[in-house]
Amino acid sequence: MPNDEILESLLAFRRERDWEKFHTPKDLAISIVLEAAELLEEFQWKSPEEVARHLSNEGKDRVAEELADLAIYIKLMAHDLEIDLDSAVRAKIEKNRAKYPVGKSRGTAKKYTDL
Repeated sequence: MPNDEILESLLAFRRERDWEKFHTPKDLAISIVLEAAELLEEFQWKSPEEVARHLSNEGKDRVAEELADLAIYIKLMAHDLEIDLDSAVRAKIEKNRAKYPVGKSRGTAKKYTDL
């Protein structure tokens, strides 16, 4: 399903249930954080080996559902705030290119201020 069809499907789903009034920017932002926490729970207290096993079993489906929840709220928020998400992502990639030049950042997880 192309992205515009996904957004149209999300908007129709929301409209049919009269949920627009609940989807304020504040509440969508809260929902994004809550869903991110649910995603994090899939990995909490697991060793790297346990994570690998978890993701090769039923855990991958749960992770996919949490990622979908995040994508839904992000797409709705971007739509409601009239933000072109693809353009915003492209701009952020370019900003990060400048902050993390390959010569200084390759192979390190340091923040740009510590490079």
